[in-house]
Amino acid sequence: MPEARLHRVSSQRFQPAFRMIAVALCATAFLLSAAQAAKHPDSASAKKSQAGASSKQKATTASKSAPAKAAVATKAEKADRSVRAGKNVVATVRTRHGRTIVAVQRRSVVRLADAAPPKLSYGQLAGLHSQDELDLKSSVALVIDQDTREVLFSKNDHAVLPIASLTKLMTGLLVSEAHLPMDEPITITEDDVDTEKFSRSRLRVGTTLSRGEMLHLALMSSENRAAHALGRTYPGGLATFVSMMNAKARSLGMKDTRYVEPTGLSSSNQSSAQDLALLVNAASADATVRELSTSPEYQVEVGNRMMQFNTTNRLVKNPDWDIGVQKTGYISEAGQCLVMQTKIAGRKLIMVFLDSAGKLSRIGDAERVRRWVEATQLMTAPAARHQIVTVGAAG
Repeated sequence: MPEARLHRVSSQRFQPAFRMIAVALCATAFLLSAAQAAKHPDSASAKKSQAGASSKQKATTASKSAPAKAAVATKAEKADRSVRAGKNVVATVRTRHGRTIVAVQRRSVVRLADAAPPKLSYGQLAGLHSQDELDLKSSVALVIDQDTREVLFSKNDHAVLPIASLTKLMTGLLVSEAHLPMDEPITITEDDVDTEKFSRSRLRVGTTLSRGEMLHLALMSSENRAAHALGRTYPGGLATFVSMMNAKARSLGMKDTRYVEPTGLSSSNQSSAQDLALLVNAASADATVRELSTSPEYQVEVGNRMMQFNTTNRLVKNPDWDIGVQKTGYISEAGQCLVMQTKIAGRKLIMVFLDSAGKLSRIGDAERVRRWVEATQLMTAPAARHQIVTVGAAG
C-alpha cells in the first residue's frame, strides 16, 4: 500500500508536464495538416494551366497569383491560434517568418473562501423577527402617546436586547444634568480608542475639544470617542460614571436596563422598549439634550482645520418631521435601533425601534408608523366630532 501511494503521487507530479507536451504535439499536427491542405489546391491549378494554356498565359497567371500568395502567407504568419488542453491550460500557436512558435500557458486559479455568514443579532437568535400588522422590519417596536401614556402600538416591547448607541442618550443626559463647565477642554487619549469593535473615529488621539463640543458630537453624530471621553472625565472617573448611569436608570423606573460603558459598543448594554420610552421621556425634558440630539450638522476646529459632522438620523433634516429628541444606534448584536420623541397629527409620540433588519429599515419603520397614525387619526376624527355634537345637543 505505501508503494502504490508513492507511485500515484509521482504520476500526479508529472501530469502537468505531460499535458503541455501533448498540447504542443497537437498544435504542431494542426499546423502541418493546414499547410498540406493549402498546398493541394495550388498544385491542382498548376497542372490544369499546363495542359490548357500557353506560356504567355502561364506568365500572366503567375504574376497575378504571386502577390495574392504573398498576402495569404503574410496573413497566415500574423494569425494566432489558441488551443485548449485541459481546464486551465491554453496553448497559443504563432507563425513568424516561417517559424512556428508554440507557447503553453497554465492559468492559475485562485479559489476564494466562502464568505462568512452574517452575524445574527440577539433578536434574530431569539426568533423575534415576526410579521405584524404594520409590516415593520424591527423585531421590537413601541409607540406611545407621551401625554396620555396610551400605547398605540407594541411588538415584543418587554424583550431585553442590546441597545448599541442608544446608550449615548443616557450619557448625554447625565453630563447635562451634572452642570459641568461646557467650555472645559477634554483631550482624546488612548483610553478612548475602541478595543471592543475596533470602530474608526475622526477624532484622533490628542484631539482637544470642549466638553460641550464632545457632547454635541456624541448625541448628534454618535461619536464613540467623544462619548467615552465624557464618561472618563466625569468627576470620579469612568467607573463612577457607569455607576451613575445605572442609578439614573433605576430612578426612572428602567428595571430591565443595564449599562457597562458609556458608548454602546458593548453588547452588555441592554434594555427593553418599555424602559427606553421612559428614558426618551426624561431626555425630552432636558433642553440641552433636545437641542444637540436634533442638530443636523456641526463644525469643530481640530488643529488648523474645520471638520464637519452630520446627524446619523436623516429624518432630522426632513421638514415633514417635527422631532424633539432622537438617537440612533447600531452594532451587529443589536441591529439597527432608533428612539424618537416626535409630533404626528397633533400628538406627541414616543417611538422605539430595536433590532431592525437593514440599514434604512428603522427609518422605513418610522415612516410606516407615521402614515398609520395619520390614517387612524383621519378615521377617528369624524366620529369624535359627531360625539361632541351629540353630547352638546343632549345638554
